[in-house]
Amino acid sequence: MQHPIVSQEEWLAARKALLAKEKEEGRIRDEVNQARMALPWVKVEKDYVFDTLVGKKSLAELFEGRDQLVVYHFMMGPDWTEGCPRCSFLCDHIGDSLPYLNNHGVTWTAVSRAPLSLIEKYKQRMGWKFPWASSFGSDLNHDFQVSFTEEERASGAIHYNYADRKMNRDELSGLSSFVRGEQGEVFHAYSTYARGLETLAGTLLLLDRTALGRRETASLSFVKRRDEYRPAE
Repeated sequence: MQHPIVSQEEWLAARKALLAKEKEEGRIRDEVNQARMALPWVKVEKDYVFDTLVGKKSLAELFEGRDQLVVYHFMMGPDWTEGCPRCSFLCDHIGDSLPYLNNHGVTWTAVSRAPLSLIEKYKQRMGWKFPWASSFGSDLNHDFQVSFTEEERASGAIHYNYADRKMNRDELSGLSSFVRGEQGEVFHAYSTYARGLETLAGTLLLLDRTALGRRETASLSFVKRRDEYRPAE
């Protein structure tokens, strides 16, 4: 990409024009955040059960006594030996934020359909300490539109990100937010998918502020698992 070379005065004029757009972006982001918090809730009626390192847990028990729960739907199917590279990239950004989230009443956990033994092996490889539960045998992934049956895939279209998509995938990623009521009931408040997950990764925000940006051919096309990069990279 060719960039014009200009005087300091010309650059400053262009930068101020961009600043006006950045301020408008911030205003719109605040409006979106307010609208997100104003969404109605849906009571979770189904009993979901997860395998964790301390035994079986219900969805309510994943809250660990806090009043909010964020579930990252991590792409790792029942027979996968490795997690999705893009999910791995996003979750690399989570560990250091856990103390802040926990002390704000929020529990964060990854959830995948892979058995706990495969999850723990991959988790150890990546050096992660965050909670990660197995939903193997549970309907959670299908109900939250991140896992798809053979029949759905054979039809040529799956329902993902609130629309039918012409793709044949057994697993995709997402993030869901839940709230626990005073009587222990659980409510689904929010879910996001696809590029809605990008805000989890501060690396992307930094790249967006560099002169050459992300240098990607498709969303997150440049991403590898971090132990797959050569040292020079």
